[in-house]
Amino acid sequence: MMSIDQIIIIIAIFLVVSATMSKLSDIFGVPALLLFLGIGMLAGSDGPGGFYFDDAWLSQAMGTVALAYILFAGGLDTDIQSVKTVTKPALVLATLGVFITALVTGLCIKLFLNVAWLEAFLIGSIVSSTDAAAVFAILRSKNVGLKEPLRPLLELESGSNDPMAIFLTIGFIELLKYPEQSIFLLVPLFFRQMILGGLIGYLMSRLFAWIANRIRLHFDGLYTVLSMGWVLLTYGVTALLGGSGFLAVYIVGIMLGKLMFAHKKSVIRFHDGVAWLMQIVMFLTLGLLVFPRQLIPIADSGLLIAFLLIFAARPASVFIGLAFSRFNLREKLLISWVGLRGSVPIVLATFPLLAGLDQKHFIFNLVFFIVITSVIFQGTTIPFVARLLKVDAPLVQKRRYSIEFDGSSKSDMKLEDFIVPFGSRAAHKQILELGFPRDSLITLIIRGDQYITPRGDTILEEGDVLLLLASTESLPDVQNILNKRIEK
Repeated sequence: MMSIDQIIIIIAIFLVVSATMSKLSDIFGVPALLLFLGIGMLAGSDGPGGFYFDDAWLSQAMGTVALAYILFAGGLDTDIQSVKTVTKPALVLATLGVFITALVTGLCIKLFLNVAWLEAFLIGSIVSSTDAAAVFAILRSKNVGLKEPLRPLLELESGSNDPMAIFLTIGFIELLKYPEQSIFLLVPLFFRQMILGGLIGYLMSRLFAWIANRIRLHFDGLYTVLSMGWVLLTYGVTALLGGSGFLAVYIVGIMLGKLMFAHKKSVIRFHDGVAWLMQIVMFLTLGLLVFPRQLIPIADSGLLIAFLLIFAARPASVFIGLAFSRFNLREKLLISWVGLRGSVPIVLATFPLLAGLDQKHFIFNLVFFIVITSVIFQGTTIPFVARLLKVDAPLVQKRRYSIEFDGSSKSDMKLEDFIVPFGSRAAHKQILELGFPRDSLITLIIRGDQYITPRGDTILEEGDVLLLLASTESLPDVQNILNKRIEK
């Protein structure tokens, strides 16, 4: 048995190696997810590390907690102004699209593999959610962006489609355990989870902002501790009441990204780091849980279902879900291609293990192989496909600054940074021409590596970052001015 000191050293090595290896993601365009999984597999019983790990309950528990923090951080980073225009199509993809993906994938599994109907649809449900974080990480590594409104659509879809996939997975597991139940009993369960998740998430976000602005903690670091506890509290309360805890924490993140509260920027930066830590811990654990030698017998089945998912199920969900939308053919093809499978399917694959289903190991290994195939095949080609379809755009990197201005509950003035979008009507115009609100002031302009002192006759350029001091009421007006597009 290892000592506590040895365990600490091993954990430290895992974290340090994972963090440094993530640099390879930027260099070669390999998703960090794949690297973390690989490190876990190498350290596992079938790898040179030889560390035996077979605790599905611990893996699921760690995966659930990790996903809660990842979704919360994703919500915080979501620009609510940009996603407003794509809310309807994104939610259609996150609900109907997930259902269609699960249905088509399940039909393919039943058709080509010797699997029962319910087990086929269970596997289809597990692999039905997407991971936009991996997509954007790949694009960023290749210095490629996506044209509007593709990016906000993919962000909102990815963040909001996990609850549907989780619901379908749990539903089919219950039907497998209790075959006497009717499938139609799942319908009211779905609406209960979605409604409670959305409502509790909204209320918890408002309550957190109210508490953070009035509690007046003496130590700044305690606000981040408060936010960490709030994420778990939101998930736990929602799940206990029968709602979707993941949807609730995602909505809390989105709402807090819009609301003003004390030490907001510190909280956002902190949870960005927490999200990375959770990804590393989750994928290392899942990498340890899998036995690579067990993947070899199902490799042919895994490849077949992975390609059917990529070329049939995902495109079907996109083209049906966006049939009446304003997206053109090239944009729909790109949305179909970037349906990358990521962390959620692997975590969901542990659910059959805990449920004790007959085909539990086959399901876990098949899902794991499908995810790996999706990451390798789609992940490495996304920048090429975006350029081929001509839906790529110059990448705007949002920079972080050492300037901190949280204000107080007694002040309505906020210091925020805005990016002049590509194609904005504000580009190539003087500041005086833009009609910014009277109570707003641009304090600094960052253009590449240059720092520019703004004057009235200063001409803005696409990609400029503006540090702007304004009242809370004026911030949406500033955003609207910058987001106005040049009429074609």
